[in-house]
Amino acid sequence: MAFVTKEKFLSNEWLSAYAYLILGSIIFAVSDILFVVPYKLAPGGVYGIATVLNTMFSWKISYCTFAMEIPLIILGTFILGPRFGIKTLLSIFTILSTVWVMETFVSPDYAKVIADPMLNTIVAGVFYGISIGFIFKSRATSGGSDIIAMILAKYTKLSLGKLVMIVDGIIVLFTLVQPTETGTIGWEFAIYSLIIIYIEGKIIDMVVSGANYHKTVMIVSDQFESISSKIRDDLKRGATIFTGTGVYSGEEKKMVYSVMSRRELEILKLHIREVDPSAFVNVTEANEILGEGFKSLNEE
Repeated sequence: MAFVTKEKFLSNEWLSAYAYLILGSIIFAVSDILFVVPYKLAPGGVYGIATVLNTMFSWKISYCTFAMEIPLIILGTFILGPRFGIKTLLSIFTILSTVWVMETFVSPDYAKVIADPMLNTIVAGVFYGISIGFIFKSRATSGGSDIIAMILAKYTKLSLGKLVMIVDGIIVLFTLVQPTETGTIGWEFAIYSLIIIYIEGKIIDMVVSGANYHKTVMIVSDQFESISSKIRDDLKRGATIFTGTGVYSGEEKKMVYSVMSRRELEILKLHIREVDPSAFVNVTEANEILGEGFKSLNEE
């Protein structure tokens, strides 16, 4: 068994990881109680199921979640092996304890802090995204539906990402069984929950990868020298030139590959339009860039 040395305990990397973990777990719990439960929303995960059970039977969120998390951890350990680690267990415990404290000692007058349902949904998605992003930055997960998806991934050919979406989507459907004030099917609960999931995903990307959006650009052009010079001399960015063969023409082609900001890309596109309007340009999102000129690998 590996022990944490005093030097490792005091290291900035170790402290920041656990600070992200604890802070993210607390924000998740507070967001769930203040913004999700009062509006009967279920944006995936075991807390989504717990919200439905709380609405229908007045069961405590913390008790319902505890009853689901523990069997999932045991089942996941039995099927997948001991893959969850101390960080995930600490995250589960911190969220559970924070939810229990708020349910037990905080006045129920907190319900519907934000009166407008759509504004509440946006705020919930933002805080959910920040909290899960912090937990991911600490190299942990919050358990729950992640464990279910990992178990299904072992026995299916679907990717883990798709399985997480399927599991959370099914959980969202549970909101349809909740009665509305008019006694109709709760489609609005499901729609608001899906909006939270969408916003949450975008915020997670911003927290984990940073808000400095960069683009990966690949340019096939006979004017590759002029384009690469523009990137190197004016934009002060690096670039790589590849040699390939066109499938239809059979001719040898040069491709310039580079990563840059949105502003720099617009400047480069103006230059390409001037020197070679017929150039082939492919632009994609660069969610995470590591290496010289960007985030150092030592920071990972």
